[in-house]
Amino acid sequence: MSELRLMAVHAHPDDESSKGAATTARYAAKGVRVMVVTLTGGERGDILNPAMDIPEVHGRIAEVRRDEMAKAAEILGVEHHWLGFVDSGLPEGDPLPPLPDGCFGVVPIEEPISRLVRVIREFRPHVMTTYDENGGYPHPDHIRCHQVSVAAYEAAADHVQFPDAGDPWSVSKLYYNHGFLRERMQLLQDEFAKNGQEGPFAKWLEHWDPEHDAFAGRVTTRIECAEYFSQRDDALRAHATQIDPNGHFFHAPIEWQQRLWPTEEFELARSRVPVSLPEDDLFSGIEK
Repeated sequence: MSELRLMAVHAHPDDESSKGAATTARYAAKGVRVMVVTLTGGERGDILNPAMDIPEVHGRIAEVRRDEMAKAAEILGVEHHWLGFVDSGLPEGDPLPPLPDGCFGVVPIEEPISRLVRVIREFRPHVMTTYDENGGYPHPDHIRCHQVSVAAYEAAADHVQFPDAGDPWSVSKLYYNHGFLRERMQLLQDEFAKNGQEGPFAKWLEHWDPEHDAFAGRVTTRIECAEYFSQRDDALRAHATQIDPNGHFFHAPIEWQQRLWPTEEFELARSRVPVSLPEDDLFSGIEK
């Protein structure tokens, strides 16, 4: 096999930089072709950086987010593809309002599946990553991203499904990202305390949903990628509308993160090749 290929499927621009970004940067740096597929344009995302909360940005948010995504992809060293659907937004209220007409969360699911199948068959990845059935957190686009990715993983290998979307391709392995782990956050919070500082994660830990702890037990694969944490953070900062550079994410020094938790975590969800768990390489079992 002359070239390994990895495809990371995400719901919105900036997700690729907050979920598994150091891993994708690591593989790209080692010569693996990496493609990030972004399912929506993030048009309905809130502006979370006060410095970017200005009229000029509000009036052209879709264009701004495309530019941010291009910068992040360049920083990570990855290829990028827009699948072309419209952000559903995060509904709020009780009861929740219906999703907007025409958004990703309400279009017939066969549409995004067929588009993603075409991209898979063209790029021919050996490994795909996406979200678990909860979407990482229950945003409608993240849950739909999981559903579309799993269905496309299966359909891309089936010559009967979507015959007009190119020749069938069997992706060897499918992983779920598992980056939001209580143990990691607690380690960093404790390190602040050891250094006589008030850590930024106290409220998160206080209000932690115990159901999230089940995901820690599902981790099968830990990728050593500490040397790419700075690259990950630079890619995140490229999404200037979404990331406050003074926010909690950047409070823990890189050196602490590298020493205390030098990996990113994944769950092997599907495999068409023999595997031995736990793993330290997404391409374990795949002929190099």
